[in-house]
Amino acid sequence: MSNKPENGRKKLDIRSLWQSGTIQKNGRITYDVVWNVILFFIIIGVIGLFFAGGVGAGYFASLVKDEEVRSEEQMKETIYNYSETSTMFFNDEKTEIGDVRSDLYREEVQLEQINEHLRNAVIATEDEYFGEHKGVVPKAVMRAVVQEVTNSSVKTGGSTLTQQLVKNQILTNEVSFERKAKEMLLALRIERFLDKDEILEAYLNIVPFGRNANGQNVAGVQTAAQGIFGVDAKDLTLAQSAFIAGLPQSPFGYTPFYNDGTIKEPENLEAGIDRMHEVLERMHEAGYITQAEYDEAMKFQINEETLTDPKATVLGTYPAINQEVQGRAKAFIKDYLMKENGHTEKDLAEDEELSEEYETMAESELSAGGYQIHTTLDKEVYDAMQKVRDSYTEGNWPWGKETALNSEGQEVKVDSPLQLGSMIIENSTGKIYGFIGGYDFEEENLNHATQARRSNGSTMKPLLVYGPSFDMGAAQPGSVIADVPFYYNSGKEVRNFSRNHRGFVSARYALAKSYNVPAVKQYKKIQSQKPVENYLVKMGMEENLVKDDYTNESMALGGLRYGITVENNVNAYATFGNKGKFVDAYMIEKIETKDGETIYEHEVEETEVYSPQAAYLTIDVMRDVLEYGTGSRVRGLLYNRGVDWAGKTGTSQSTRDSWFVATNPNVTVGMWTGFAEGNMQHLNYNSRTQGLWADVVNAVSELRPELMIPENDFQSPGGLVTRSYCATSGLLASDLCSSVGLAKSDLYDADYAPTKVDDSLISGDFVRVKDQLVVAGPNTPGEFIIDGGGVTLSPEFLEENGYTSSEVLRELLPNSGAWSNVALPSTESIGSTASSIDNDGQAPAAPGL
Repeated sequence: MSNKPENGRKKLDIRSLWQSGTIQKNGRITYDVVWNVILFFIIIGVIGLFFAGGVGAGYFASLVKDEEVRSEEQMKETIYNYSETSTMFFNDEKTEIGDVRSDLYREEVQLEQINEHLRNAVIATEDEYFGEHKGVVPKAVMRAVVQEVTNSSVKTGGSTLTQQLVKNQILTNEVSFERKAKEMLLALRIERFLDKDEILEAYLNIVPFGRNANGQNVAGVQTAAQGIFGVDAKDLTLAQSAFIAGLPQSPFGYTPFYNDGTIKEPENLEAGIDRMHEVLERMHEAGYITQAEYDEAMKFQINEETLTDPKATVLGTYPAINQEVQGRAKAFIKDYLMKENGHTEKDLAEDEELSEEYETMAESELSAGGYQIHTTLDKEVYDAMQKVRDSYTEGNWPWGKETALNSEGQEVKVDSPLQLGSMIIENSTGKIYGFIGGYDFEEENLNHATQARRSNGSTMKPLLVYGPSFDMGAAQPGSVIADVPFYYNSGKEVRNFSRNHRGFVSARYALAKSYNVPAVKQYKKIQSQKPVENYLVKMGMEENLVKDDYTNESMALGGLRYGITVENNVNAYATFGNKGKFVDAYMIEKIETKDGETIYEHEVEETEVYSPQAAYLTIDVMRDVLEYGTGSRVRGLLYNRGVDWAGKTGTSQSTRDSWFVATNPNVTVGMWTGFAEGNMQHLNYNSRTQGLWADVVNAVSELRPELMIPENDFQSPGGLVTRSYCATSGLLASDLCSSVGLAKSDLYDADYAPTKVDDSLISGDFVRVKDQLVVAGPNTPGEFIIDGGGVTLSPEFLEENGYTSSEVLRELLPNSGAWSNVALPSTESIGSTASSIDNDGQAPAAPGL
């Protein structure tokens, strides 16, 4: 069936509806409804925009309401103040040490002296609309706000060069919306007072560019060009310009140099090279360079051949102080900035970018913040210590050898001087009055008093063995420790410096003479009580320790993996001088802003490490080091011999290190000398170490007698008693012990004084063979037996203390003095042949009348 009639009817219906106006009427109604709806939303949107704008404007106004309206003169003065120099002072608060700027090198340069490629590179990278905006780019700001609100992982930033100039020169580096709002307001004002060239020139002179080939921090394009590529800013190539222009985003991340001036490994240079490529791409996109120029510049490599060599620099009159004080001050300023911005160390540990930002902020603040840094250093004391160093180095100074790489990368032996480091610390406060940083700090740039870590040898014995043992009651000065053959758990023998043994010795004598075997034996006895954690860590040495140091038996002899600094060692000895309380040594007294606000001030805090009794006992034993021990020559070198000094010598393996550290009731003075590698030909340089120590003490005593020469000796804290003990066991001396001359006397903590009477000796019959007392056998003729009998060590005593092997028994009895009155028991009693006398086949001599 056809459908044409139906289609025809539909056409007639539409035509009739159109002719009647029905379609037009309905269309107008629909249009009106849709337009009204659209208009409604437009009106709502406009109202919302005005409302949001009003709220935003109100919020912006609230953020900047406290910002003063700066005049043109004020703005220019602040902008062109490229560096508010921070100054360091000696402890008199008026004598200047020097200028902190020596660590941040900047040379001002005019815009016309800056390569055009570099100018274009900075604009293309940091502010593509620089020539058009009036200080702020709204869409860039909105983009940055959205990224911040949404916590976007990719942040493009919203700061123009003008805003960055404000942030660096006028405002602080505080991370907040308030600072950002003020930054925008001031940027708008700067654009009214300065033209674009002036803004660009100022920016290029103030921005930091990481490190130069000497490892020093640099700011400004001229210093960066010279320090990185060895050319002036006007002579930079396109590729060099692009590399430098990319540095400000992450100066220390992209810099090609470490802080010692060495060039980073190839893989660590990649980030800076990638950034250079990014800058070149932006320059090409912006039309600053041609495709050919872009292609050629992209081939440029950052390596040893294209970077400049280190240059000789002058660090000022006090280079070692400059480095040390600035490093410590930077840490305090960083901490201050963190607290001001509400951040913690944990925040920085979890956010590498934030940590780097604060490093940069602290560097900038220190170099250009106008701070007054007051130190504990005494100028005259410091100068006197350097004169002592110079008096030796100008004369017959020992030289050794160390391994180095030649130009072909081969290991060779080169001359190496005996290095030295020294420090004076006040016991009760921790103030560092002076130090010696090394033989040639200016050349090596390593502070051997505060930075170099070395084995402290036998100076560890009072800190980790005897002091803790006295404190725990595990030993006392009169405790007897047999110096006989002994082995580490590894099977290696513990050796004394003299390579022989002394038999029965007291803890006092063993420390005074610095015997190694008794120290290791005593350390093993207390190791389960964690002396490293309970003593060394409490004295600030945790950062120097690795896991193995907590368990190694050789720690008793200073056998750390990496060692400790002179400052660590002297600071720890000051604990004894401060009645057992540790006070952390310090060099920065306070830091003030240019307006006089104190942002840091040192507070003395005490940590009890040893009891007053244990500290005094250790002091009393270390007095003997200077009386008859390994430091006995020191007393004769001092001008003021009546001063109550107590100290300890120390020598590490292969005589790499030599120490003498001593304390009096006021101060502790330490001296270290050492070679880069072992130098057995210089076995006598311990005497030089002690001579240097004495010369420092003498020189400073003349200048500061009130500091170096106390009015009183160390005072007993009470709680101490004197007891007689037997030199075989350390127990109370028996009548038998006294009768053979082995009763000794010493000082004890009353809580740990011996209460048991010695039973290590028994009497018996003896004969003398080859000047030795030998226990008479059952068939020994009476004519050969010594009248009055003799005394021998008890077999039970020997068995109980493990003195049973022939190796030990041969060394057990000292061979002089009253010990000749004592013999070992028969071999049958203890199962040893040590006391037997070989049959020489000769007839015995006739008995005496």
